[in-house]
Amino acid sequence: MDEEPAAVEDSSRRPRLGLLLAPIACLVVASNVGSALAPSLVNDHPLWLLALDARNRHLVLVAARVDAVPYFVLGAVRLMLSDPLFYLLGYFYGEPAMRWVDARAGSFGRFLRGAERFFSKASYPLVFLAPNNYICLFAGASRMPPAIFLILNLGGTLVRLTLFRLVGDAFEGPIDNVLDFIGRNQLTLTAVTVTLVVAQVAWDRRRGAGELEGLAELEDEIEGDQP
Repeated sequence: MDEEPAAVEDSSRRPRLGLLLAPIACLVVASNVGSALAPSLVNDHPLWLLALDARNRHLVLVAARVDAVPYFVLGAVRLMLSDPLFYLLGYFYGEPAMRWVDARAGSFGRFLRGAERFFSKASYPLVFLAPNNYICLFAGASRMPPAIFLILNLGGTLVRLTLFRLVGDAFEGPIDNVLDFIGRNQLTLTAVTVTLVVAQVAWDRRRGAGELEGLAELEDEIEGDQP
């Protein structure tokens, strides 16, 4: 009689894990595509660049060339897409997920582990200021209320976008010079960035340090922990 509930729980957890990891993997691929094609997108299709890869340098480069509403809406959505997914990974799979952080994050993971009992005091500013994958996962593992997590995450993201928007406006002239250079050398620069991204992905895979490999390790850690 005791084994049946465990079996039911196990069968309900497995599809949930796949539903979390699959979109994260898609976001990793999209980010690599955006980085590889950035010179071809930044001038002619800046919103596509934001949708694929809203990293800091891209936010600054397109700030003066994209209207405020799509900049903030698309930028916020893209920056936050993976955060709830890692939060839910921590929420549903706390201990095995945290072991994965220990293995993947090195000294940062050990710092989080060591500060676990103090995280309730520091978690709010961390989620607001630096909602990276590990912080979001830790927030879920510590059972931060979902509504609080989303409010802090959105607030911090909007502040971040505002700062990069201001930087882009303040340095519009030098940024325009950079964009003009990219436009004149678009094909050459795209070939360089594609080569660099492919080489980096191949090197990371060879070392077992790639993001997709990390997700596979996380899946193995979680699945191995289940009865």
